[in-house]
Amino acid sequence: MPGRALPRGLSFWHPVCLFSNWFGVGLIPGAPGTWGSLAALPMAWYVLKFHGPLELAGLGGILFLIGCWSSGIYARRTNDDDPGTIVIDEVAAQCLVLTAVPATPAYFMVAFIAFRIADILKPWPASWADRSIKGGFGIMIDDIFAGFYAWVLMYGIV
Repeated sequence: MPGRALPRGLSFWHPVCLFSNWFGVGLIPGAPGTWGSLAALPMAWYVLKFHGPLELAGLGGILFLIGCWSSGIYARRTNDDDPGTIVIDEVAAQCLVLTAVPATPAYFMVAFIAFRIADILKPWPASWADRSIKGGFGIMIDDIFAGFYAWVLMYGIV
């Protein structure tokens, strides 16, 4: 995609790229974190509706682990600590936030907005993690911390 370079030596179809930029979503111009959070919604709705919140939490945990691996490689290959094209962190965190709500459009919209605000503001310890923890784990964990704030808010609302 124009204007969005992939890591050297990795094609779009390489698993590291597919997972890190969530199948190309992170390559969409402008606000990749928002696009990544939006991309999580249909998958999360399906899992929540047909399986439940524990399974959605499990999916978020699996995506967290995959993201630690893939985003670490992606970041090293781009020589960037936290490339904007990596959005698996938003996908994993958004899945975890959505475990607090029923599978309805209104709750999903509020949870999406709550997470985006928390991810942008990065209240402590998300801000600390964003500055201090490096590598794939660092890329992923600040969004999980931000997601925790959105989860608490959504849990309280529900």
